[in-house]
Amino acid sequence: MLLGAALLAAQLGFADNHMSERGVSRIEREVRRELVTLPYYSLFDHFTFRVDGETVTLMGKVSRPTLKSAAENVVKKIEGVEKVSNQIEMLPLSSHDDGLRLALYHSIYGHSVLQTLSVRAVPPIHIIVENGNVTLEGVVANEMQKQIAAAQANSVSGVFSVKNNLRVEGKS
Repeated sequence: MLLGAALLAAQLGFADNHMSERGVSRIEREVRRELVTLPYYSLFDHFTFRVDGETVTLMGKVSRPTLKSAAENVVKKIEGVEKVSNQIEMLPLSSHDDGLRLALYHSIYGHSVLQTLSVRAVPPIHIIVENGNVTLEGVVANEMQKQIAAAQANSVSGVFSVKNNLRVEGKS
């Protein structure tokens, strides 16, 4: 499987052992595809989901109000989905948090070790800012990238705390 596809699937809450085509249901593949191709989905948003039979539970945090409803709407249209439980949280609208998002982006993806990750359509490190508190979500290639991302986030003025939920590819 391509590295980019593996990283993207892991960002959406799939363990590596669920990555084989036999281990992931058609509904899971379609939900994943629909969510990551939403027009305003960015590295400042984070989706996870769970499929239980014909019910899909959407979770995560988004920075735009329209993204929450858009996610629910595209998942409802997937054949075989009977019910969508939308538990996605809206991040508070805040000019302070918006400023932090940009500063965090420049600090994290400006580091020479992480720069190459920034050229992807949706970079693998998602930066969730809520009232000055930062959570890093996603999957990186190695432990060094994980540690550098956290250090760079901690170096940004105005950040109250950093929770590093980044996972290293190939590790659970």
